[in-house]
Amino acid sequence: MFRTILNIFVIPELRRKLLFTIGLLAVYRIGYHVPLPAMNQDLMAEAMKKQGDQGGFGQLATAFSLFTGGDLQSSTIFGLGIMPYITAAIIFQLLTTVVPALEKLQREGDTGRKKIQEYTRYATVGLCIIQAMFWVNYMRRSGYVFADYRDDYQFLLIGVLGLTTGTVFLMWLGEQIDEYGIGNGISLIIMAGIIARMPNAVMYVWEHKSLQMGAADSAAALDPAKILFLIVAFVVVIAGTILITQAQRRIPIQQAKHTRGRRVLGGQRQYLPLRVNHGGVMPIIFASSLMIFPSIIFGYLASATQWEPFNFLRRAFDHDSFIYVLCYIAMVYFFAYFWTAVQFQPKEMANNLRDYGSFIPGLRPGKRTADYLERVMGRITYVGAAFLAIIAIIPTLVATKMQIPYQVSSFLGGTGLLIVVSVCLDLVQRIEANLVMRNYKGFLSKE
Repeated sequence: MFRTILNIFVIPELRRKLLFTIGLLAVYRIGYHVPLPAMNQDLMAEAMKKQGDQGGFGQLATAFSLFTGGDLQSSTIFGLGIMPYITAAIIFQLLTTVVPALEKLQREGDTGRKKIQEYTRYATVGLCIIQAMFWVNYMRRSGYVFADYRDDYQFLLIGVLGLTTGTVFLMWLGEQIDEYGIGNGISLIIMAGIIARMPNAVMYVWEHKSLQMGAADSAAALDPAKILFLIVAFVVVIAGTILITQAQRRIPIQQAKHTRGRRVLGGQRQYLPLRVNHGGVMPIIFASSLMIFPSIIFGYLASATQWEPFNFLRRAFDHDSFIYVLCYIAMVYFFAYFWTAVQFQPKEMANNLRDYGSFIPGLRPGKRTADYLERVMGRITYVGAAFLAIIAIIPTLVATKMQIPYQVSSFLGGTGLLIVVSVCLDLVQRIEANLVMRNYKGFLSKE
């Protein structure tokens, strides 16, 4: 393994790409700590520390920071992170399935995709302006701005411009990594933001460790049993995540034989791989985002009307309640099937197999093949959604049942872990491809 790592720096092109990627990620982490003008950082940090993960806004800010590469609780120029760009990309990805003009552009190849990418950039700027206006106005009303600037609309303009520029700059960084670096730039930025939180979690465990079993002296103390559980669970969950992320259902494909002169071509037997977790991390992102709002809405209605049923509903949708967990699992299943239906096109895949002279043994090309592929994908999606649901609720269960802070338990599952594992696997595979292409032994090679 150490020899393989040295080989990475022996190849000039691969070394240049890797160092370029690391350099841009370092630029991102530096900009992550640049605050917005006129912001009272100390006051806001103190308020967010008191609120923690409790309440609707605390849950929203915590969930937002996990998969955006930004942090609303610190209000830096990268506060919005890369989420507006991701939202715009998802919107256009969904629109390409229902808008004929965009679908035609997508089929034009690189030219069409570049045009859709241009539209995505424009939509990102619009979303940034809208989100930044809401967030800057919230900070101004909450008193997180210095008193001299609270009634100054120049602060509103500068704040919106700063947050929008920060997101656009992150989008540019991601595109530069895609073109001149190695790996997916946007995903690497998000992964860097998640991994940067890990030292804080480790420090919390170290500062609150206890050598006494039971740790009765403090509710926040972590006894040896809890620390051992965290270590073992961390390893087991990562191993399971890698296993299910790489899992495939391989469908045998037979290539038709055809004769050219005296030669018989074709007839090879291949496999069509269908990913068990076809939706990736998107179902958890959608489900976790939507499950934040019931608590916020019912909490606002309860405080405004003082009606007891709204209080009951607010408590029912707290992140540690049974109803919340049950609805969360249902939402993960729903979005797993929804995202698979959007991404997976069995009819188009069946037509491509027929056009290339391939078929699934025992099935006629065309509609029967498409129906079979849809039925198989529906079954394996059920298994993939079950895995996503388990991964999604592990941090909440550990945090509530074992009194472990969410900043620690979040590394045992959820969106952050899936993103880190998926991006790391993709990065390793890209480095592996560069090494093998130049006749070097890669990470995945066997002796």
